[in-house]
Amino acid sequence: MTLRAFIELCGWTAALLILGSYALLSFGKIQSRSPLYQWMNIVGALGFVINCSWNGAWPSVALNVVWMGIAFYALRRNTRQKSR
Repeated sequence: MTLRAFIELCGWTAALLILGSYALLSFGKIQSRSPLYQWMNIVGALGFVINCSWNGAWPSVALNVVWMGIAFYALRRNTRQKSR
């Protein structure tokens, strides 16, 4: 696989993960506090960071870094609340 193909795969996978997580949440198949939802957002945002960085889309990079940060924070918070 070429580097360009890997970058494209990261972008398409990211889009599918973000849209998939939103669809699953919207249709009541998963909860916003579920680790699956948060991990889909984390991995999706990472894919967009890789793809957007390569393509020089810096506003999208910034958005997805923040998106990942929110998901990591929520995952950590939800894990802590569950263990109490």
